[in-house]
Amino acid sequence: MPARLLLSWYDAFARDLPWRTPPGSKARPDPYRVWLSEIMLQQTTVAAVRPYFGQFTARWPDVDALAAADDDAVMAAWAGLGYYARARNLLACARAVSLRGGFPDTEEGLRALPGVGAYTAAAIAAIAFGRRAVVVDANVERVVSRLFAITEPLPKSRPTIRAATDAITPDMRAGDFAQAMMDLGATICTPKGPDCPGCPLNAGCLGREQGVAAELPRKLPKKPRPDRRGTAFAAVHDGDVLLVRRAGREMLGGMWALPDDGWAAGRDGDGMAPFPADWTRADGTVDHGFTHFALSLSVMRTELATRRNLPEGQWWPLDRIAEAGLPTLFAKAVRLALCDTAD
Repeated sequence: MPARLLLSWYDAFARDLPWRTPPGSKARPDPYRVWLSEIMLQQTTVAAVRPYFGQFTARWPDVDALAAADDDAVMAAWAGLGYYARARNLLACARAVSLRGGFPDTEEGLRALPGVGAYTAAAIAAIAFGRRAVVVDANVERVVSRLFAITEPLPKSRPTIRAATDAITPDMRAGDFAQAMMDLGATICTPKGPDCPGCPLNAGCLGREQGVAAELPRKLPKKPRPDRRGTAFAAVHDGDVLLVRRAGREMLGGMWALPDDGWAAGRDGDGMAPFPADWTRADGTVDHGFTHFALSLSVMRTELATRRNLPEGQWWPLDRIAEAGLPTLFAKAVRLALCDTAD
């Protein structure tokens, strides 16, 4: 019953998303667009993803085009979307899929691809290939917790939520059902203000009946994020700034950035400059939140007379710095250094 009611609602009210094949369409979903959207949407909002998805698909319209892309071009195009390990895995996955001649059409096969976890594999299998798969994201967790009045806090309740989702997932139209659950959580069964009167599942919702819908799903208190401090170094010569590539396994790995003092999630930076120079501190700091810690980044700057005996990197024109594809943190750091220099 929940599936039939929800699919009828979805047929009438499905969100218009650039990566989605509308319900009732004769066109088959494009696995490339489904996969790309799912990777981009991990821990990121639909609003943030829309422009990136449009730019990526215009530049790399299929998985073979993306597989052949230059690493730096893809990383630069990803800049600002965050969680940069996703971009590295995106390229690795595209190349693996291109090499094998297409996407696997089963959860098991999809799970073997770089960067594809349990949720993403289930979503692609259901949406792109019509497989019956149990798709559980944060929206689905919320809807199912309320529908079945699951009061055990997350993350302990996840097996119960998955089992309940499995029980109501239909054999047919599993992809539409998964997208309908996501839409319901995004537009009706929202985190703080569920619109119970407008919900197609309100008649059978135990959370609504028990008056606890708005407080579900319950969550264990989050541990406070530690505060970290670090320093970035903007070295300028003849209108160019020195950028270095961050190591693949560190924060923002693989991206071009300013040299820094070794800050990380588990430690503060040591404040040591990457090379001797007449460094001066810019006014203010760049404050940036990561998933597991908050960073306060100081910025040092210097004007160099020569480019010799410096770390390996690339010199980028300051008047074209927006084209460098820097992570948001370092784009802010460069702007702070430039602002201070202009003063």
